[in-house]
Amino acid sequence: MTIYINDRPCEAQVGDLLLNAAKRNKSHIGYICGGNAICQSCFVYVLEGADCLSLPGEDEKAFISDKLFAEGGRLACRTTIVKEGTIRMLTRAEKFRRIVLGLNAPGFITYAQTIGYNVTNKLPSGVSSIVSRVQSGRLNPVDSLGKIASGLGPASQLAMNNFIETFPFMQAPLDMAGSTAKGALDTASGALCSVSGGRLHLPGSTCATHDKPAEAVERITISAK
Repeated sequence: MTIYINDRPCEAQVGDLLLNAAKRNKSHIGYICGGNAICQSCFVYVLEGADCLSLPGEDEKAFISDKLFAEGGRLACRTTIVKEGTIRMLTRAEKFRRIVLGLNAPGFITYAQTIGYNVTNKLPSGVSSIVSRVQSGRLNPVDSLGKIASGLGPASQLAMNNFIETFPFMQAPLDMAGSTAKGALDTASGALCSVSGGRLHLPGSTCATHDKPAEAVERITISAK
């Protein structure tokens, strides 16, 4: 079957977690905690096909308010496809991006109010859920930390991609900042090269003295009489 994540078609099958289907199709849904239902980075809005998905469990209910459930909110790491049908969803990052690109001020205010309400009202129950799962052995802190560490890279890449897609005019300043930083690194390395007599250079730098292309050798023909 085909499901749609941010309007992108993804192959899936009954029994798949939404998060796993997204990862398999490289249609990224955040998963910083590795699917332990403690960070909400895999939060999605189900726009169509809620009846094709498993019912929310206690882990989800601990973190998602009734308001967000009413808007189709789910945790992709805890939501399983239970039957075939049309399923469409938006990730939280994509929903926010579309609000910003559409200059939807009322939508932004409503979005911020809903998220703020969720944080205020569900934080105590969310923390309680985590503590309860650790105490019962359902959640391994060491394993969770490892998954968080491995998920930081994809999460930061997703954040940067979303930022550039939302604010494309920032690409030039970012490139300029990168060029400026490289220039400063080369300057510092050049100074170190001079002080050390050419023995030391900073990693990743270009040395104006030693990285110059070799000068052409002028050939002279000598003949004997």
